[in-house]
Amino acid sequence: MLNYPFEVCYRMMVDKLLIWSFKRGSREALRRIYDKYHREMLKLAIILAGEPNVAEDIVHDVFCTFAQSADRITLAGSLKGYLITSTVNRIRNYQRDKNRRAQLGLNEADMMSSTERRPEQWAILSEQLEHLTNAVAGLPYEQREVIMLRIQCDMTFRKIAHWQKTSVSTVQGRYRYGIEKLRSFLDGELPK
Repeated sequence: MLNYPFEVCYRMMVDKLLIWSFKRGSREALRRIYDKYHREMLKLAIILAGEPNVAEDIVHDVFCTFAQSADRITLAGSLKGYLITSTVNRIRNYQRDKNRRAQLGLNEADMMSSTERRPEQWAILSEQLEHLTNAVAGLPYEQREVIMLRIQCDMTFRKIAHWQKTSVSTVQGRYRYGIEKLRSFLDGELPK
């Protein structure tokens, strides 16, 4: 930890203490972990999944699984990284399952979800965020994932490449092409 800035070291130590307390049955530690990371995970999930209701369900599931795993959890890295990885993996599973349903002709169930926004969603999504979310949703999933992990989670291209099991140059290309598409879309050059 000596190579990290003080603020990063402090956050890591706080997380280690929270995990230690959580593993010993502290509900307060679990609540603090939730308060600390819920909003960030939800923003990431909304942009990657493209559907606020699905994103809320995914983040809820991640925290429920986390809360039930106190006796089994062992973190080699950061708590934030663990929770983000869990969220991204759940979204990948959701996308894969959604694609399977579409291939089987069962995607009519997706069309039945309500299009009305609840008050808490309006608090999360402003008009600008909704426009950006639509733009990001128009990207291929791999580009969308790279952009959000890089921007929202401040991950390096090397770490993203490791997660996506691909080369750093491929990740950089996905990022570059995705950003170019977003610029074009937000400038009104791409069809909506």
